[in-house]
Amino acid sequence: MITTANIVSRAYDAAPAGVDPKLVELLDRQRAFFATGKTRNVDFRLAQLKKLKKAVKDNEAAIFDALKKDLGKPPFEAYATEIGLTLEEIGFTLRNLRVWAEPTPVPTPMTQFLSWANIYYEPFGNVLVIGPWNYPFQLAIVPMMQAMSAGNCVVYKPSEHAPHTGALIAKIVEQNFERDYVAVVEGGIETNAALLQLHWDHIFFTGSPQVGKIVMRAAAEHLTPVTLELGGKSPCIVDKTANIPVAAARIVWGKFVNCGQTCIAPDYLLVDQAVKEPLLKALAAKIKEYYGDDPKTSPDYGRIINDRHFQRLQAYLQDAPIYCGGKTDPASRYIEPTVLDETPVDTPVMQEEIFGPILPTITYRNLDDAIAFVNSRPRPLALYVFTQKNAVEKQVLERTLSGGGCVNDTLVHLSTPELPFGGIGQSGMGSYHGKFGFETFSHKRSVLKKANFPDVKLRYAPYKNRLSLLKKMMG
Repeated sequence: MITTANIVSRAYDAAPAGVDPKLVELLDRQRAFFATGKTRNVDFRLAQLKKLKKAVKDNEAAIFDALKKDLGKPPFEAYATEIGLTLEEIGFTLRNLRVWAEPTPVPTPMTQFLSWANIYYEPFGNVLVIGPWNYPFQLAIVPMMQAMSAGNCVVYKPSEHAPHTGALIAKIVEQNFERDYVAVVEGGIETNAALLQLHWDHIFFTGSPQVGKIVMRAAAEHLTPVTLELGGKSPCIVDKTANIPVAAARIVWGKFVNCGQTCIAPDYLLVDQAVKEPLLKALAAKIKEYYGDDPKTSPDYGRIINDRHFQRLQAYLQDAPIYCGGKTDPASRYIEPTVLDETPVDTPVMQEEIFGPILPTITYRNLDDAIAFVNSRPRPLALYVFTQKNAVEKQVLERTLSGGGCVNDTLVHLSTPELPFGGIGQSGMGSYHGKFGFETFSHKRSVLKKANFPDVKLRYAPYKNRLSLLKKMMG
């Protein structure tokens, strides 16, 4: 006879030798907490999300300060792209979670006469979330919150490149949640490597494609499902019919917010040669309007995250003629908002994701050439097109593939919780935000319930003279 006391769990592999015993203990404790079933209760989840929302509001000033120290973010940008987006996502989830968590009834076929089928949204169990440095608050709290909304226990690993924000998140989590339920583990590359050796039920990673491959390889050892939010070179096509003043305003905002360190920032421009000169002139004017004659003194312009990225970006300035910008200051990791003119496609700036305030320009003669250029490269996380012709919009959307994007704007599809956010191909797999985040962290369990009577004999042997009836029912 089996009893709870004498059952030994076989669900997980033994922890690899050499991994920090504290990490192993943390995961074991979270597994034990998940096994209590407490996180499956929707009222419990809602209470935790309300607590998280309050914690974000209560720590607003500290979040501003941490983001300023890590990235030089002005308060408006910090609220718009980090705190505000986070509060929107939590609020949207709070308003909808009860409905999302309800079993979804689905119809059954004639062959399953007198049956009822439902899809149950159930948590995976124990989730690892690994965050990036470019939006170190929003891209930590939102996936963490959505994993909680689905009923999971969570371990969050912040980027060591944004240490002030990472430490603040650790403090907020520690003050508001039991470590057996939600925990933050700080550290560098070696901590990432150790965490990836453990057996998680789901891994959510935001970062570069190069590191994404490492995460996926590690997850494969345990057949762990992954969500990868990566990046790439997101093109911005400007058609000859585009409203140039509006396009310039929105491109400059989307490219230079957060000092260009945005995974879905326009990475390069593909501009119809007929409007290249007026567009570049309008871009330069908007940069001056937004950041003044000397953006280095602007309170609204950030800085590069560290010296390594500064040096990488500074080297790109040699790859093409500079139309405007180009000034740098290594001491403060400042790079002026820069537009490059007629950029050769074989230069490093056009081969690698820029992730900084440098905008290359390439001209095209006809739209087919622009589309062919986009399709010759890995599928981007975002694609933008500026046009006033529906035919051009339709052609670009039907003949290209990207994770998401906008028509006549940049970035804002990310801030719409009714839209899934995610990549395709090298730019990632899986999506989140809104209900899509809840579903990402949920297992869809299929359950069919059958009436005991009548018990139709059609499926039972012997099958003599039943094939024709079966064909009628299933054909």
